[in-house]
Amino acid sequence: MIDLSHVRAWVFDMDDTLYPREQGLMQLVQARINAYVVEAVGMAPDEARILQRQFLDEHGTTLAGLMANYTIDAEHFLHDVHDVPMDSLEPNPLLAEQLRRLPGRCFVFTNGAREYAGRVLDRLGVADCFEGVFAIEDADLTPKPAPSTFRRVIERFGFEPRSAAFFEDTPRNLEPAKALGMTTVLIGDGHGKPLGDHIDWIAPDLTDFLTDLSFKDAAA
Repeated sequence: MIDLSHVRAWVFDMDDTLYPREQGLMQLVQARINAYVVEAVGMAPDEARILQRQFLDEHGTTLAGLMANYTIDAEHFLHDVHDVPMDSLEPNPLLAEQLRRLPGRCFVFTNGAREYAGRVLDRLGVADCFEGVFAIEDADLTPKPAPSTFRRVIERFGFEPRSAAFFEDTPRNLEPAKALGMTTVLIGDGHGKPLGDHIDWIAPDLTDFLTDLSFKDAAA
């Protein structure tokens, strides 16, 4: 049984964390991002995909890479690439029940846009489980894994990092959380990226992990 009885702030990435990657929502977003890069940069699709992966590795998001190298309208980018249907997302009443049982406060920390995050949480049926959502606009477009953005999340929501847990599907986004003293949980396989000792727990699925938590101790 997993014991996180010290945790009072539960911080969750959203895409491919609160729902399984297999539901395919991020593939739709990815397709729109690729199309946007093709249009904005004037490259062939294959070249644009390579550039986009480079931006992700170097800047944390495609938007941050584009802003560093090209002149674009960030607001238009965020609206355009997140304008996807939610049909592939399955409402998850079990997750909602589990989140409500967690002792303490729950937050979402996403590199996605604010309006998009609201749509995803509404579709999953978990919007009312979270006290707050920190989206990319709240970070002035500086994405995870920037340590300054993690500090802004902590300041915004007012929690003690050593009594917090952060759930995320991208391994390197867990590094700043661990450095600040948070318990770190990788959801999924890490997308083939290197893991490390900054990851405390690894779970294929969020609901399975939450099911295994020791709530008896946590409620004491």
